[in-house]
Amino acid sequence: MVHYKMIFKRRDFLKYIASLTSAIPPLPSIFSIADKTVFAKETGNRVVITKRPGVFSSPTIVSPEIVNSMLSDGICLLTGCKTPEDAWRSLFKLNERIGIKINSLGGRKICTHPELAYGVAKHLTNIGIRPDNIIIFDRLTNELKRAGYKIQKNSSSVNCFGTDSDYELTPEFSGTIGTCFSRILTQNCDAIISIPVLKDHDLSGVSLSLKNFYGVIHNPNKYHDNGCDPFIADLNCHPFIKNKLRLVIIDAITGQYNGGPAFKSQWAWPYSGLILGRDPVAVDLVGSRVIEQKRKQNGLPTLKEAGREPIHIQSAAKRKLGTGNLNKIEVLEL
Repeated sequence: MVHYKMIFKRRDFLKYIASLTSAIPPLPSIFSIADKTVFAKETGNRVVITKRPGVFSSPTIVSPEIVNSMLSDGICLLTGCKTPEDAWRSLFKLNERIGIKINSLGGRKICTHPELAYGVAKHLTNIGIRPDNIIIFDRLTNELKRAGYKIQKNSSSVNCFGTDSDYELTPEFSGTIGTCFSRILTQNCDAIISIPVLKDHDLSGVSLSLKNFYGVIHNPNKYHDNGCDPFIADLNCHPFIKNKLRLVIIDAITGQYNGGPAFKSQWAWPYSGLILGRDPVAVDLVGSRVIEQKRKQNGLPTLKEAGREPIHIQSAAKRKLGTGNLNKIEVLEL
């Protein structure tokens, strides 16, 4: 079980937001845990889960309005800011070029929902970031098309395209990794938002934010031995990723707890949520626990018992990329 240190009901969260702009102190029931406060300046180890069962307007269509509500509430709780605008401004500068790295590998049925990626872009433009300074991207343009994205390049609107063959000519090295990086990442982005999908992986155990960056290198096929470890951790240590990553939002609207990374309908389920954080290790650890819980509920062995424990998460923690101890992660749900 994921251990939640604090749990908000949405009605309590709305009361909390209202209390920020009044003279009334926050509700005691919300702040009952010693030394825990959403006014904390340092919230790097905080992970927020926002769930809305009504996010699906039909079995296959999600509501952009509800996705936006999940984003707004989640980003405020994550940062401790009063408004979504203040929250996004606390993470990004208005003159920065923002890359939104999604996961489109599984097609429309198990990808980063366009409603979420474009919703994030809308939040960024709402605070004054120019639309043409925002790029939604992944490895291949064709995969983006199949996932329902509108391809735009060199546009005055939000751009969206794949790296395809546009990699740096000179390889970079980071631990066990030697690779050429996508020029989208190296030349067109000052900051990165990673939006992976909540799903398991037949080799690495899970495919969440840390593994999402296999989509920015030219030779990911070389780094799948030993459950992709320590390759995933070493890749994320490179400054192109480590120094640019500002925010992780796991798209957990539709999750998959077995058979990944390709879509397998029998193991997909509507988790109807987002998992937000600034610490990619903490977010991936919480996401992996959600998958483990679902596997247990359906009588499947743990990922470790299945021979694919996501050991890359702890390797990333050992490289000081984030918090690998669940007891030191502040998990909030609303």
